This record gives sequence, C-alpha cells and structure tokens, in this order.
Amino acid sequence: MTSSIRKAAADDAGALAALAAVTFPLACPPSASPDDIAAHLANTLSERHFQDYLADPDTTILVIDGGGLRGYSLLVNRPPEDPDVVAALGIVPSVELSKCYVHPEHHGLGAAAELMHASLQAAGEAGGRGVWLGVNSQNARAIRFYGKSGFRKVGTKSFRLGSAVEHDFVLEREVP
Repeated sequence: MTSSIRKAAADDAGALAALAAVTFPLACPPSASPDDIAAHLANTLSERHFQDYLADPDTTILVIDGGGLRGYSLLVNRPPEDPDVVAALGIVPSVELSKCYVHPEHHGLGAAAELMHASLQAAGEAGGRGVWLGVNSQNARAIRFYGKSGFRKVGTKSFRLGSAVEHDFVLEREVP
C-alpha cells in the first residue's frame, strides 16, 4: 500500500495518540521507568492533547498516512522559552521539530527521511530560517538519523520525564 504525507486533521487525534503510545517509548533511555513513560503519554501525548495541538495555530502536525498512520511530526512555530535552547540556537527565526516518529514496522524503509523532508519544507513555509530539536543524549539511532538529515549539535538542555531529569542534545540546521 502506498503512503502519503499530509497535514493532520482534527479526526486524527485518536490515531496520533495511539501512534505516540507505540513510538515515544522507543525514544526514551533504557533507564526510563514505565510509570514515567505512561505519565508522559497521559500528560502530553493523549488524544485530548493532540486535539489541542491540532487547534493551535502555531503548531503543524504532519502524518504519514497509508491506510493508517505510520508516522508523524509536530512543528512548533514560536520562539523557544527554555534559556538553554535560546542560548544554543544560532539560526533565527527557528521552528521547533518537537516530535518526529515513525512506527517501528516502517523503520529502515525511507519513511522517516520523507517525513523529515516534508517537515523541513513546512518549517520554511512557516517562515523559519532554521529548525531545532531536542533529542535524548542516549538515543544513538535518532542522533545518527538527525545527523544524516543535516542537523548538528549546538547545545544541551534538560527534559523532565516523570520523576527523572533526562539530558538532551539541542540540534539545529538551516531550512533548505
């Protein structure tokens, strides 16, 4: 079955939450507790939260749709509030690539690269000169992917996952 990348619609919120429940744990460090992961899913990636993201004019969600959602990205087009991120970024205005996940059944098939290309294009269309993201410092697979996608490390920041404080790299690249 072929797939396409499109902007998410309001009726995608439930499918996005279900996809996030599968993909977010894959980005977490091995030491992350299942309770902390579950709490993050409930407090940030639930269907209600995706409804809010979809209604936010500063947020764009792209989905890979192929008879069901295979991946998604979430872009936030507003200045970062984290002082560590603000200090690290060298390209402004910059759009945050807050989430970029592909279902594990579609890893290694080029879906993530297509989603990244579409995400970078959307960031440019939103007026960004750059794109930044935070990635867990222990997520070697994602760090390699982002490096192949043209991102470079410009700083670090903290990320609270339940009771734990995780350490993220801040990566950035110019919009093509």
